[in-house]
Amino acid sequence: MSDLVYLDGEIQPRNRATISIDDRGFLFGDAVYEVIRVVRGRFIEPARHLRRLARSLREVGLPAPALDLLGVATDLIRRNDLGGREATVYAQVSRGAAPRQHAFPPSGTPPTVLVTAMPFTPRTDLIASGVAVITLPDVRWSRCDIKSVNLLPNVLAAQRAAEAGAFEAILVRDGVVTEATRSNVLAVVGGVVRTHPTGPLILPGVTREVVLELASGAGIPVREEELGADELFAAEEVLLTGTTADVTPVVTVDGRAVGGGRPGPVGRRLGALLAERIGVAPGVP
Repeated sequence: MSDLVYLDGEIQPRNRATISIDDRGFLFGDAVYEVIRVVRGRFIEPARHLRRLARSLREVGLPAPALDLLGVATDLIRRNDLGGREATVYAQVSRGAAPRQHAFPPSGTPPTVLVTAMPFTPRTDLIASGVAVITLPDVRWSRCDIKSVNLLPNVLAAQRAAEAGAFEAILVRDGVVTEATRSNVLAVVGGVVRTHPTGPLILPGVTREVVLELASGAGIPVREEELGADELFAAEEVLLTGTTADVTPVVTVDGRAVGGGRPGPVGRRLGALLAERIGVAPGVP
């Protein structure tokens, strides 16, 4: 792990960084977060990530901290000697430390702000070969559009996937595919890229947004509409998108092959377009 982190105005060694046992992020999960990809010192889609963080803060009534997040992240990348490689920046804001009660603490309670920078190696092997997923019921709350640290349902579903030897769990609510535990889901059905509409039941993924724009620009039809779980098995391709997933093809769902059981042409095309936008060669970390 990288050694230096930012916590509440101070850059310090990770093993010295501590928060109060009264912190509301610790007690209630009363916090939001964001993850930004960095390639050789260059932030990937920073405006979209900052806009999403600001929206999450606004939706939970948490005032935005007075912080130059990209400036702090740049400093951490430099101090942790990550400027020459790929990395991820993690930022978390909680409502701060206060006596334990469910309602918000008094106005003016300082938030707890954490920023870390970590080395990242893309799983180009999985992108090349494709991955297995399982489907599970989506038992999360109905405001998944907020990037909250309340991720226990995601954790439990991801563990179920790991125990099944799968890369991810695709979540299904009332027979409809929403998203996966840590990525968005796209499917190619009849030559059209389909994905669940943006709304409270999915996180508005930055990579998802970019990939849909790239698809439209490349003349690939895109439709944001509900996708039935049964349609996964009839799809020509199923794809996962995310800040660290890029465009990862799914080759089996619940043990059944998708398409020909190998990555398809639409996924390869979108993966290449995304790699070009990010500034990395397809298949090269």
